[in-house]
Amino acid sequence: MLPLIVAIIIAVADQLTKEWVRATLALDKPGTAITAFFNLTYVRNTGAAWGMFGGQNIGLTVLSIVMLGLLIIFRRQFLGDSRAHRLALGLLIGGIVGNLLDRIRLNFVTDFLDFHLGTHHWPSFNIADSAICCGVGIYIFSSFMASKNSQASKSA
Repeated sequence: MLPLIVAIIIAVADQLTKEWVRATLALDKPGTAITAFFNLTYVRNTGAAWGMFGGQNIGLTVLSIVMLGLLIIFRRQFLGDSRAHRLALGLLIGGIVGNLLDRIRLNFVTDFLDFHLGTHHWPSFNIADSAICCGVGIYIFSSFMASKNSQASKSA
């Protein structure tokens, strides 16, 4: 149940914030400064992370659907017994769904979180992107820790 709840929360929060950004901010204009290193800036991304594969919306849509299907089909192998793995699965599914909805409805993904240090900008991203990255990180870290704990208990 945890993966489903997390996925719904992420997908809904992602879509609500993106809708607000499209209704409020001007496209590709310097955005609202929140702090000295963080702005809200409306960007349309037709590619994947960091704008890679720009203009490949159909391929990225198909890839998203395939990955979503694989996560759902193989969720039992993916999950294990770990609460962290269930959280990671929910983050991944919610993030994929959030960006997939944009790709299908708009033919681009709305990005708006803009971090920078002086003139150096991190590529803009959104809640779905953050959820995917956090989900992967949590899954890798918790898998590593489980493996490490398992090896320690075998050697003891």
